[in-house]
Amino acid sequence: MKAAVMGAGSWGTTFAQVLCDAGTRTVLYARKPQLAKAITGLHENPDYLPGITLPPALDATADPAEALDGADLVAFAVPAQSLRANLADWVPHIPPGALLVSLMKGIEFGTCRRMSEVIAEVAGADAARIAVVAGPNLAGEIIRREVTAAVVACRSEAGAVALQEACHTPYFRPYTNTDVTGCELGGAVKNVIAIAVGIAVAMGLGDNTRATLITRGLAEMARLGSALGAQTQTFAGLAGMGDLVATCSSPLSRNRTFGEYLGRGMTVAEATAAMNQTAEGVSSSGPVLELARAHQVEMPITEVAEAVMRDGLPVAQAASMLASRSAKPEWYGP
Repeated sequence: MKAAVMGAGSWGTTFAQVLCDAGTRTVLYARKPQLAKAITGLHENPDYLPGITLPPALDATADPAEALDGADLVAFAVPAQSLRANLADWVPHIPPGALLVSLMKGIEFGTCRRMSEVIAEVAGADAARIAVVAGPNLAGEIIRREVTAAVVACRSEAGAVALQEACHTPYFRPYTNTDVTGCELGGAVKNVIAIAVGIAVAMGLGDNTRATLITRGLAEMARLGSALGAQTQTFAGLAGMGDLVATCSSPLSRNRTFGEYLGRGMTVAEATAAMNQTAEGVSSSGPVLELARAHQVEMPITEVAEAVMRDGLPVAQAASMLASRSAKPEWYGP
């Protein structure tokens, strides 16, 4: 099997390493020719993973047609909001029948579509050819071959198994799932919750507050997922609780870091400028909230995070708003 990974950021490069380590012949597409040259010649990604030695078997190119030539598996690792435009350019070069894999955890702004839905629409691909990777996948740990697990989801069990076999290594353990909707929603919503947790961390709030935000964030995720037809058990697994805990707890998390910047008084523009990579929760919070409102799902943490980022709600007022909400039973519907 040959794989093409489209996008040489930290996660795209890391997943390319995982594929190589699993014995899958892999080519990494990098937008910048000089980065592709460094990856192939020096076996390093100096822009996103400096100091990390990449597998000698990993080749990189700045030519998308070259990367996609003969690929049986094509993984997309670009910012969620740029997928549609990039994919439109790449589709003519994607081999018919290739398994299309989303490594992205976001919701498209304006359409509220999940990444698998964008792939299906632009590539004209059947759901059986589209898969997603979800779970606690912090690139900074996986690139060092620290042990983690993930979910590889596809509506076709055969598609999920094919992806599982392509990326199974001693340190990267993929489990199959057919609940693509649940896995994608878990990946998108946890980013928004992580921003809220980052704000709380910067404000000096303690472990009880963080645990509350994580747990009630999981409830928001599950309520939205249920309304959109996802399987409830997905949110108790790696794509739900697993990814949520990792993203909210780790200083390696882009979204938590972004929240910390906001909690220290930075504006969204200032926090964005301080980041080296995309924090998907920033652009996905609006579409997630739009989905929630369309399906009459209550998501108070997401509401407040969006108000901080879009309306300039002061973080102290945001914390007060959440704490002063009316009392409710722990379990209630949408």
